[in-house]
Amino acid sequence: MNDTVSGRFYGVGLGPGDPELITRKAARLIAEADVLAYYSGTHGRSIARSIAADLIPDGMIEELLVYPVTTGTTDHPGGYDGAIADFYDESAARLAAHLDAGRTVVVLCEGDPLFYGSYMYLHDRLAPRYPTEVVPGVTSVSAAAAAAAEPMVRRTDVLTILPGTLPTPELARRLADTDGAAIMKLGRTFPAVREALAQSGRLDDAVYIERASMDRQRILPVAEVDADAVPYFSVILTAGDRAPKNREIGDRSRPVAVESPEADVTNELLVVGLGPADEKWLTPEAADALAQVDHVVGYGPYVDRVPVRTGLHRHSSGNTVEVDRARFALDLALSGEKVAVVSGGDAGVFGMASAVFEAAQDEKYASVPIRVLPGVSAVQAVAARAGAPIGGDFAVMSLSDRLKPWNVIEKRLAAVAEADLVLGIYNPASRSRTTQVADAKAVLLKHRPADTVVVIGCDVGRPGESLEVTTLEKLDPASVDMKCLLIVGAAGTSVTSTGAVWTKRSVDVRIPESSTTA
Repeated sequence: MNDTVSGRFYGVGLGPGDPELITRKAARLIAEADVLAYYSGTHGRSIARSIAADLIPDGMIEELLVYPVTTGTTDHPGGYDGAIADFYDESAARLAAHLDAGRTVVVLCEGDPLFYGSYMYLHDRLAPRYPTEVVPGVTSVSAAAAAAAEPMVRRTDVLTILPGTLPTPELARRLADTDGAAIMKLGRTFPAVREALAQSGRLDDAVYIERASMDRQRILPVAEVDADAVPYFSVILTAGDRAPKNREIGDRSRPVAVESPEADVTNELLVVGLGPADEKWLTPEAADALAQVDHVVGYGPYVDRVPVRTGLHRHSSGNTVEVDRARFALDLALSGEKVAVVSGGDAGVFGMASAVFEAAQDEKYASVPIRVLPGVSAVQAVAARAGAPIGGDFAVMSLSDRLKPWNVIEKRLAAVAEADLVLGIYNPASRSRTTQVADAKAVLLKHRPADTVVVIGCDVGRPGESLEVTTLEKLDPASVDMKCLLIVGAAGTSVTSTGAVWTKRSVDVRIPESSTTA
């Protein structure tokens, strides 16, 4: 690239629509440009150009970039994505010709160029080749918040920007898990967005802002909006600092209970196993329980698997605060709330059930009944995918040394191996535990043959699921991470001609010759 020959390339944000919100820098660059480029729909009218119209000098070279398709269909062999990709390639080529001729090219962008803007696709194609600068603009979210006089987030609140094109369950989940939210890309998506707001309990405090800062600006409660008259240029805001708010686990001043008609009644605390993957492995009993409670408490990824619905409060926490999490749930139940603590797999197998009973040893929780609802365990899921490797006697262990020392793990590994039990291994590795699989392999090889069958199941039941059958000798520790579960076979474990792994239910007992009688 020769900077003395090529022109300069600018992505210039114009703000949300009011020309007075255009920055001084943007106005100067527009006036000094050799070429102005801007997008339009198939109708050929550019909103960006209309915002900047009073700033465009006579005689300016203008490049109108007309989308080949917006909401309609296309006969392009690559479908919509193919047609749009070709359009951006062709648009970039048109602008590159001006840049190669030494001209300064300004692309006009509503809002901010890199905030859900179409400019970024030209940026991807041209910025590596030409001197480029992006001039920020006031976003539609900022304009909408100002128009509604709605403070979005305060102090430690989290603001989430969401596209209305997300599937309704995913949108509802994200709305339930944030403080303030802004939802963009409405239009035809509005009915699904309104349903997501209702499911997440955010509909009553949601504000609709149409054409923020423009002449036809409208502000309404979302519940009052006519779904058939929602333009693409509209935003929905739900503010942070709302009540009742999901309380943080680990807050020692807790709980400030949500008002309940049964606040003087201690409710049963449910501990629910969600199974190892999606709802197909969730038991009907567990599904029914989750539909009845008002609070779900658990490790973030497990809480995310519980469907969002109106009135459900979700309390997520990290993966190393199990007892704090249990106390939090017990306090809620003690104050009369209907609460479920959730675990992946079976809550009683390296899950939250034990932590709940540990926390419940405090006398203050003596009146809280605890009921554990079983789930399909990870070892069952991996075993089923492999065949029947736990068809005989088996043991399960965790290689995590966070709650027990490694020398104890080594002794138990040796004891299981000497007893010739099939072994299911949970938590084999993590980013901070990188040597345990290799160390465990070394211990097991002292007591098991090198050709002992080993199953490695990763993400079983989820996208990207994998299953590998190997041997103890060939087991590669580097291929194992926290998403994997291992099953190490016993003497009675074998592999069929089709690759299925199974373990005999019977055990051959060999009596030493010295103990036989004549």
